[in-house]
This record gives sequence, structure tokens and C-alpha cells, in this order.
Amino acid sequence: MEAFAYREVQANRSAIEALATEPQARFLAGGTNLVDLMKMGIERPKTLVNINSLPLQSITVLPNGVLRIGALVRNSDLAYDERIRASYPVLSEALLSGASPQLRNMATVGGNLMQRTRCPYFYDVAFACNKRNNGSGCSALEGFNRGNAILGGSDHCISTHPSDMCVALAALDAIVQVEGPKGERSIRIQDFHLLPEDHPQKETDLGPAELITAVDLPNLPFAAKSHYVKVRDRASYEFALTSAAVALDIMDGTVRAARIALGGVGTKPWRSTVAEQLLMGKPASEAQYKTAANVALQDAQPRKYNSFKVELAKRTLIRALLTVGGMV
Repeated sequence: MEAFAYREVQANRSAIEALATEPQARFLAGGTNLVDLMKMGIERPKTLVNINSLPLQSITVLPNGVLRIGALVRNSDLAYDERIRASYPVLSEALLSGASPQLRNMATVGGNLMQRTRCPYFYDVAFACNKRNNGSGCSALEGFNRGNAILGGSDHCISTHPSDMCVALAALDAIVQVEGPKGERSIRIQDFHLLPEDHPQKETDLGPAELITAVDLPNLPFAAKSHYVKVRDRASYEFALTSAAVALDIMDGTVRAARIALGGVGTKPWRSTVAEQLLMGKPASEAQYKTAANVALQDAQPRKYNSFKVELAKRTLIRALLTVGGMV
């Protein structure tokens, strides 16, 4: 780990100004990802700006029914919040399926949004990786790519987005609130994370010195009937091979609305609106769920070692849909 300066801030504006004046500075909250990357020489910030004293640690209901989650809310606190468990169970389940209790006690909502890939070639500086050094190449393309993405990749990168929380947020149409030198703005979760295309080093829509302040969950009544399924190599402390976050609005055996997002298979949390649209107005049946799963994976581009993910992702999604919606 290289030497760095350290400072603490008490206000949002102070945090933003700290990064605006030092472009190589980084915000430090839980540090569960950033510190590891610093130890391995992947991240080399000149300054760490501790933001844990900022007033971003509350969960509140806005007048329009939107649930606002402060960026510094700890993952464990969010997972066990009774409002989340009752109205957005998919989010609670996703959070509890990730990491370990100790890490969830430290990790923050904002930090989880900024979590970086666990592609082994990204973590090993002996190999070429366009995320670390754009233009150097992608070792995963022809390497051992069992854990890599089958959706949203490019000739420059096929790294998988690692977050469970973000998959649930994608299914819930969350909105990320940010504040920066130019003021405040809102970013749809679908637009927050970027596809790699020819710029895999740029992973989010955040601008220079912008600070995540909150995540808003829309007032979505049928999200109370939602579920997260995660398939992994071992029962705990493991990233998803495939996962699915779903919510269904069913009346009289017919699907009126659906939300579907996939994890472990995309270069970003993968929302499948085409599968959602296919289910709308159709019977809540296993046959329809299988058709939706086929559509959700129709654009998959598997590599040598991860082709198994196509069928596994379909089965994961079908299981999640059956759990929430059953069948007529």
C-alpha cells in the first residue's frame, strides 16, 4: 500500500470540495472494497476523505411515499429494517446473501453501488486488464473466464458486476441521488452503471467529485411480493454465479406487472425489460416463466468456461418467478 494523506469532513460540501481540489482522492466509508484494492496496488489514491460523519445515515419516507435511504446506511441495518423487509423483501434478501455479517456491518449503500468487479484478472496486476489500464487488453477473453459475464460484454471487457444489492435495486427502479460541484441530480439505477464498450475503466455515470447522497425506492406496492435467488459455489461468503431479483403483480392468475433483474451474468446489474413485457397480461404459469427466462438470456454471449451460466441463469430466474408468483 502506498502512502496517502487522510482527512475527515463533516459536511457534504466539504467532501465534494476535497475531491474537486484533489482528483486522485477517494471517499472512504466502510472501506470494505477500497482498502483491499489499495493493499493490492490497484487503487492508489493520494488522499482518503473520510465521509462517515456526513448526515447520510437515515432511512426516511418522503411525502410522495418514496423511501429514501442515506448513502451511509450500513448494509446490515438496511437488510433488517422492518420497512424494507415488509415492502421490499427482495432488497433485504439480496443484502443478506452477500459477504459476511462482519462486512455487512461495515459496508454502506453508497459503497456497495461503487463496488468493483471481482474478475481475477482485474485483481492480479501481472495480467492485462482494461479496467486497470485501458488499452492493455482483457486477459479474461481467452483466459479462465468461468466467473465472467455473458451479457453486456465487449471486446474490451467481460468482467461481471459483483453486487447483490444493486441487482435488487435494478428490479425496484431505484433512483440514485448525487451531489457535486454543479449541484444535485438524480440518476436512474439503470443508467448509473455503464456498459464497458470501449471504456471499461469508466464504470458509473458519476461526474468528477460527485458524492452519492441517497438511494430512493419508489412507492411500488407489488414489490412486497418479491424475491431474490442466488446460486453460488458455496453457501456463504461467495459471489453469485447467477442470481435473479423479481417482483410480480398478479391478479386472478394473470400477471399485471413484472420486474426482473439478473446478477452474476452481466457487466452491470442486468434489468430484463423484454422479459417483463413478455409476462404482462399472460397467465402466471411455469410455461410463461420459462419463455420469459429464454427471452432474458437470448442475447447471451458465453465464453469457453462460462457457457453453463446460460442454462443456470434461466433456471435461477424460473425458480424466483415460481417462488413469487406460483402458477395457475
